[in-house]
Amino acid sequence: MSDLAIVQDLVERVTANVERVIMGKRNAIRTTLLALLCEGHLLIEDVPGLGKTMLARAIARSIGCTFSRIQFTPDMLPSDVTGVSVYNQKTQTFEFRPGPIFAQITLADEINRATPKTQAALLEAMEERQVTVDGVTYPMARPFLVLATQNPIEYEGTFPLPEAQVDRFLMRIHLGYPERQYEIAMLDSQTDHHPIQDIGQVVTVEELTAAQDAVKTVYVDEQIKHYIVSLITATRHHPDVYLGASPRGSLALFKTARAYAAIQGRDYVIPDDVKALAVPALAHRLIISPSARIKNINPETIVQETLGTVAVPGLRSVAR
Repeated sequence: MSDLAIVQDLVERVTANVERVIMGKRNAIRTTLLALLCEGHLLIEDVPGLGKTMLARAIARSIGCTFSRIQFTPDMLPSDVTGVSVYNQKTQTFEFRPGPIFAQITLADEINRATPKTQAALLEAMEERQVTVDGVTYPMARPFLVLATQNPIEYEGTFPLPEAQVDRFLMRIHLGYPERQYEIAMLDSQTDHHPIQDIGQVVTVEELTAAQDAVKTVYVDEQIKHYIVSLITATRHHPDVYLGASPRGSLALFKTARAYAAIQGRDYVIPDDVKALAVPALAHRLIISPSARIKNINPETIVQETLGTVAVPGLRSVAR
């Protein structure tokens, strides 16, 4: 089986398995798998009850990864996330007891209910794939995905995520309410038990890491790279943007476009791949100016405007 066939086969198997639980949300499922293939992290922002937690559980069960769930609350401490060193009286030494972050798929549920200090406990783990406690560094296992859920900020008892925290998420998506026929199907599927109980492993960790390596072989032309940087630069000079996308945004768009191309069965990226991922990869990185907020302008609209103003690169033959 070719490298691209490995990626496509993995995505199809996991998607079909997860859709037994999360119905009518194929795009959200595939976007989550995109983040996993790119070894990035995903932020799901939406109101309660739409299946954010169940999506994470279903994907973890499908892949056979270790899974942990952290329920963030205002009284949670950073050590509740990363772990703590405990003194062992028998050995007379300190022993490190890992926190729930040491799982291959970690669900950070309602992350914006924790204080910024506790939210910051995730920064090192998400960016550097390691955790430092009491001067000792502990590496994270591969694969490692933080799947965070967040309720809209206007709800009571929440704290805004720090900009540095938000920027470390590869993408942000919204699930939205299910369509009528899928909501009825959901009622039928839970007549006597929850379908998550029937979800089994369909992909091994080894297959996932092989697919992650295959995505890195997808070719990106120089013109596509210039197109990505042009989009990022345009967000920084938009009149309604106080702070545009960072260089991490360029990397996010670069990585996700490669994974998207691989899922489509191509070993090269085209401009449409970049366009398809621009909103989930960039919108959460923009800080809107106060005047734009008054006019109810949102980051998604600005990214769409940018896609309409930045010239798309033309085709040219490339000797490979």
